[in-house]
Amino acid sequence: MGSERVHVICFGNELHGDDGFGPAVHAHLAAAPLPAHVRLMRADIAGLAAIGCFEGCGRAIVVDALRGFGPAGSLHALDPTDFATDAARAEAPAGFHGAGLGALLQLLPTALEQLPQIRLIGVEAARVAPFSPGLSACVAARVGDAAARIREAWQ
Repeated sequence: MGSERVHVICFGNELHGDDGFGPAVHAHLAAAPLPAHVRLMRADIAGLAAIGCFEGCGRAIVVDALRGFGPAGSLHALDPTDFATDAARAEAPAGFHGAGLGALLQLLPTALEQLPQIRLIGVEAARVAPFSPGLSACVAARVGDAAARIREAWQ
């Protein structure tokens, strides 16, 4: 299983508070050597341009901040079906260029010839606000935990 191509795709914007969780996990993972079969990617917006991140791999691990799944700072591992049905109500409409991760995950089966196995590692956001850099303390405390969970998943 360790030779299967794995893409770790980190979504978010570090200038919008806890929406910077994905970029923080990306930076944490990038600080150490990665196995040859793992590709670490950053996709700021979950729009059409992110579809290419899911190509050419057998598994994709998606990292993002969440809303509506538990108390602030809680870490979750979800399947796309869980996220698409439960999180759709928690996503704010942002126009199709950034319609949200739920919309992107629903689009992938029609956009890709071969759909990878997808797992979402997310943290419940405490504060998301434009032009407010920095993670809240409860979200920042989970960056290392999320990175450890991702390392286990790519084995």
